[in-house]
Amino acid sequence: MNDPVQKVLTLCFLLLLISCTTEKKESTPTDENGYVILSDAQVENIVKRSYQYVALYNVNNKFALKQGGWNTLQADTELKDHTMREIARPNNDTFYVSALLDLRAEPMILDLPAFGSQYVSLMVTAYDHYVGVPKTTGHGDFGKPEKILFYADRTYGYHGEPVNGVDIIYKTTGDFVSAVLRVMPHANDPERFKSIVDKIKSVQIQTLSEFRGEEPKPPLDITFPDVGKTDLDIFENNLLEVMQFVFNHISFDTNDEMDQQVLEAYKPLGIVPGGKYDPDKGKIDGKRFRTKAEMVQKEYLGKLSDPNLMTEMAPKMFKLKGLTDLETLLTVSIIGPIGLPMEEAMYPNVTSTDGKPLNALNDYVIKLSKDELPPDQAFWSLTLYDKANGFFIPNDHKKYSVGLNAGYKLNKDGGIEIYVAEKKPAGASEENWLPIVRKDEDIDLILRVYVPDLEKIKSWKAPKAQKL
Repeated sequence: MNDPVQKVLTLCFLLLLISCTTEKKESTPTDENGYVILSDAQVENIVKRSYQYVALYNVNNKFALKQGGWNTLQADTELKDHTMREIARPNNDTFYVSALLDLRAEPMILDLPAFGSQYVSLMVTAYDHYVGVPKTTGHGDFGKPEKILFYADRTYGYHGEPVNGVDIIYKTTGDFVSAVLRVMPHANDPERFKSIVDKIKSVQIQTLSEFRGEEPKPPLDITFPDVGKTDLDIFENNLLEVMQFVFNHISFDTNDEMDQQVLEAYKPLGIVPGGKYDPDKGKIDGKRFRTKAEMVQKEYLGKLSDPNLMTEMAPKMFKLKGLTDLETLLTVSIIGPIGLPMEEAMYPNVTSTDGKPLNALNDYVIKLSKDELPPDQAFWSLTLYDKANGFFIPNDHKKYSVGLNAGYKLNKDGGIEIYVAEKKPAGASEENWLPIVRKDEDIDLILRVYVPDLEKIKSWKAPKAQKL
């Protein structure tokens, strides 16, 4: 072995042997179609651990496409109607001011006015669907103008240092973030409504460079995977491409069990943070994944009918990382992604008195005495949707909810009767009528209780709909 040539040849042989052994060890078994071999349990695990990311990727990127891209701001100044299709179970009792932020090149700053509304909150989420609420009227915020700066782990050249003139610095869990203001516009008070709309129009976003009077840094090039018409489309058509993109643009915590479990689930498919999607590697049977996702979706939509389960989940809904669990994240991602935690809003489901699914073949009434009204500290609303898609039901009256903003009328005793019916029942007020189209279609009724009294709500029961 003293011959230098022999040493080199021996070393090359050893390196080749190690390389072959490593490749064999890391190769993933595939079937005759080239799909990675996965058990049903593995597929279900991947689907369940992916839903929070798929739902938020689909929602946030649809909004980005609609409002002209990232680092843009779109503000509602009119109430939503049945043409709203970007998100399941939207609401029209608050206006949304949606800032979609790409935080890779530099931080972004949101300029907030004092709104003069009974309820305002700022909700922040990245593709991981963990929700932060850095500002809310429930904590006495929005009484004065403020500026809030957003940045992420991968924001170039910025690490959270103070900025003169900025009131709040907020670190997000991902590079692509939706920062959404919800503002109750007081639509039944024209003068107040106009004032709030003017304040909404004054909201602005700018880069840190622009805030300092400098030229903004050029945006970084990027190609986004396609969104799906529904989340199921992504599970079928481009799940791995989307998840690789998501993995590259959110922050994982080595101490967070759920983070580590989703990373472990995707290892056999070659999807890892910092990786590059290769359509020729780690292929999956998209139809199989869609079928499994449909089964999971059906199962978790069924949980809406279990008020005890929803009550149990409520404290864990729409929380920061570490304050929720997979079952809760999966449920809210399927029912309707991006919402507020229970301190800000609760979403009780109204079921039927006979225990059967609500259906548009029937008319219903929901009766509440004064003492049975939702225990809110801001306001409440009841909204009607089709169950399959979670969209408003089209009607000529453009009436989709009952409440302080959309309109309601209490009876002489301080209670209320709300009707879900094809035609307005005799004696019912226009404000308390939710129109339906007579057909065989399951429907959902969801209450929103803003800033609930958490003590009173422990003993409060959601109302039930009685078939007429």
